[in-house]
Amino acid sequence: MKPTLLIMAAGMASRYGSMKQIQQFGPSGETIMDYSIYDAIKAGFEKVVFIIREDFADDFKAIFEPKLKGRIQTEYVYQAMDAFTEGHVAPEGRTKPWGTSHAILCASPVVKENFCVINADDFYGEDAFKKAYDFLVDGCNDQTFALVGYQLENTLSENGSVSRGVCQVDENNNLVQINERLKVYQEGDQIVYEEEDGSKHPIGDESKASMNFWCFSPALFPFLQDEFRKFLRESGNELKTEFLIPYSADQYVKQGKGVIKVLPTAAQWFGVTYKEDAPVVKQKLDALVDGGKYPQSLW
Repeated sequence: MKPTLLIMAAGMASRYGSMKQIQQFGPSGETIMDYSIYDAIKAGFEKVVFIIREDFADDFKAIFEPKLKGRIQTEYVYQAMDAFTEGHVAPEGRTKPWGTSHAILCASPVVKENFCVINADDFYGEDAFKKAYDFLVDGCNDQTFALVGYQLENTLSENGSVSRGVCQVDENNNLVQINERLKVYQEGDQIVYEEEDGSKHPIGDESKASMNFWCFSPALFPFLQDEFRKFLRESGNELKTEFLIPYSADQYVKQGKGVIKVLPTAAQWFGVTYKEDAPVVKQKLDALVDGGKYPQSLW
């Protein structure tokens, strides 16, 4: 079976303040997701599964079904607070979803083949989808997963510091761990990260950043279910703690379940975290279209 593209679009966009997943950025009203799906189809993907909120399903489908019909198979799953909780009841006052690992777990009923998972509001670039597709077809198995690793300099912002997961790899390019650096920026001719005490440390030019572009086999799902049980026991009564895929991936490696390859890409990443990022995203997409990388209208 050909691999599937899984898109996480159930986030509440609390920092951004609106449903940024469906904001139009392209010259013909395209969302960032449209470009990801376009690149995925070009790479060989024939099925996309959207993880969304059920209360948003009708509006979401009305946007995507007409333009994707006949181009790629679509399916939808809902990230609900009671899904896969085995009876655990969320604490009163919790509105935040359980997190990205839980979102992926919610897709298990419809994903039976190797798959990659991405964020809805990040632009990943054509090369990333090619690398992911080739790995899912030829390299992925139940003990070998992967993460698309971006050149750190291709993920920085001109508007200030960013938080990045910096990948530490071994001699075989297997992921050892992801170090969360909360304040990363370009200073002169080097990239540095700053700690809370103000101390600065250089990050090597060859460092790869994780932008939540993962490649898995369905063997991930039972592992996530086990990990989710642990999460609910330890943190299930907290209002904001989340069950996140970088942590799950870290546990997968540390527990000796298998390896996670880091697939290097030279693609340029950009995304929307705050409203102020929107004009920059639009400008970058316009430049790609003007340069002939994408058609004026994707669909």
